[in-house]
Amino acid sequence: MKFLDQAKVYIRSGNGGAGCVSFRREKNVAFGGPNGGDGGKGGDIWAVADKDLNTLIDYRFKQHFKAGTGIHGMGRDRHGAGGEDIELRVPVGTQIVDAENDDVLVDLTEPGQRALLAQGGNGGWGNARFKSSTNQAPRRANPGEEGEERWIWLRLKLLADAGLVGLPNAGKSTFLSTVTAATPKTADYPFTTLHPHLGVVDLGPVERFVLADLPGLIEGASEGAGLGHRFLGHVERCAAVLHLVDASSDDPADAYRVIRNELLTYGEGIENKPEIVVLTKCDIIDEDTMNTARDAVEAECGQTPLLISSATQLGLKPVLFSVFNHVKARRAKEDAVREAKLLKEAIRRGEAEEEAKGWSP
Repeated sequence: MKFLDQAKVYIRSGNGGAGCVSFRREKNVAFGGPNGGDGGKGGDIWAVADKDLNTLIDYRFKQHFKAGTGIHGMGRDRHGAGGEDIELRVPVGTQIVDAENDDVLVDLTEPGQRALLAQGGNGGWGNARFKSSTNQAPRRANPGEEGEERWIWLRLKLLADAGLVGLPNAGKSTFLSTVTAATPKTADYPFTTLHPHLGVVDLGPVERFVLADLPGLIEGASEGAGLGHRFLGHVERCAAVLHLVDASSDDPADAYRVIRNELLTYGEGIENKPEIVVLTKCDIIDEDTMNTARDAVEAECGQTPLLISSATQLGLKPVLFSVFNHVKARRAKEDAVREAKLLKEAIRRGEAEEEAKGWSP
């Protein structure tokens, strides 16, 4: 299945049905009167987060979605049926962005979460609604309201706990395939990874986290070089950034500097996330070269880089546990925020119940 993490679609909610002007004309009925029914409500456009989806490929060939129009009212007090709603089912982690002003309309981060994107127009009133003591034969009815329309962007941002960044051929895909059951493509040429891959790292019964492998960045990615830096959007939700640097390259410090500058250029808070720097392919260089590379990168990033070899599985556990410490800290913070929110809602609900009971002696 082709991975698609961005799609532009047009949505339009349904128009409301028009009200009806009608009068009773039954045989042997002494008194007539207005009996025009109301028009039906237009259909809505909803976005629903589906945990069984992992790509926006469904929106590659269909970009226009129009909800049903409400049925017009009819005589004999018959109201029109409402228009059919439309649900846009998207993966968990999808942002809905207004294409006109780039405002984020909703961020679907929970399975089953729903959001109303365009509300259908109300149905018009029939002439029976306008009957009064002074106007017993109204000959007016309201037309249905028009629906809403807009262009929106669907942008998928993977809900991974940690993200792999680095230059092409820095060993990211090999690292992911070694520490998880994922099978990304690996080869001895650049840009073998063309879209993000996810893998689950299993360190123990309750020590698990999701790791995302992103396509490699090169200098000038923010200006469109290589595959660009749009894929960095998948790191925005991560607890930590795992920065892999090829220890066998000509200048590991410069390789680190290039990627760090791209992260700073992208912004969106990625540059402030905890960063774990790792030197890869340490099995194919001698000890003096490895020490020189480690000292150069340490001088550039301000921390001692970890040394690994995915081929020989050297030093993998310390790296994974270092990442998991950041993941665990973020999870604890999220749990605390969630508990505080639930407590606040419980207190508010209790106060509302006490107020509803009222005072009694």
